[in-house]
Order: sequence, then structure tokens, then C-alpha cells
Amino acid sequence: MKKSVLTRYRVMAYVTGVLLVLLTLGVIAKYLLDVDGAADFTRVVGIAHGWLYVVYLIFAFDLGAKAKWPVGKQLWVLLAGTVPTAAFFVERTVTRELGTRLTDDAPAVVKA
Repeated sequence: MKKSVLTRYRVMAYVTGVLLVLLTLGVIAKYLLDVDGAADFTRVVGIAHGWLYVVYLIFAFDLGAKAKWPVGKQLWVLLAGTVPTAAFFVERTVTRELGTRLTDDAPAVVKA
């Protein structure tokens, strides 16, 4: 498996995780603390998280297919973007597991 497949999954896991934490804080500010402007913040971050979560799903599914994961593990990774902070822990676990199975993107150079 190429390193770029894991890298793009990792980037989207962090982006999705950060946006979900921000969305959670925005919802707390909106409903519990009644902060002015929290509704607009929550709407913008919610839309961004929703669209980028779809990209996360595509990259995570691609990674799982190339890593030949069982369905249960695949679902675990796919759902990690819906629980605040879970994407960070799942990403770390996946990176450790797949770190030894990676190849570089560049073709090997043969010396004569």
C-alpha cells in the first residue's frame, strides 16, 4: 500500500476531528451558554464538517479496502468522524498498525 493513501486519510481524520470538536463547542455555546454569534458559528462549522466528513469517508473506505480490513474494523474507522475526539485516537491506532506495510510513492531506482 502506498504511503499517500495513509497520509490523505490522516489529514482528513485530523480535519474532521478538529471540526467536530469545534462544532461540539459551538453547540455548547449556543444551547447551554447562550453566546451571541454561536448560532452562525455552529451553522458554518456544521456545514463544513458535513461536507468534509464525506471526503473522510471516501478516504477511510479507500484505506480500508487497500488494507483489506474486515467489515467491523472498517465501520469502526468510518464512524470515528462522528464522535468528538475519536478520530484522533483511531487515526493514531491505524497509523501504528499500517506503518510497517507502507511503500513510498516514488518508483525504485535501479543502479547499474
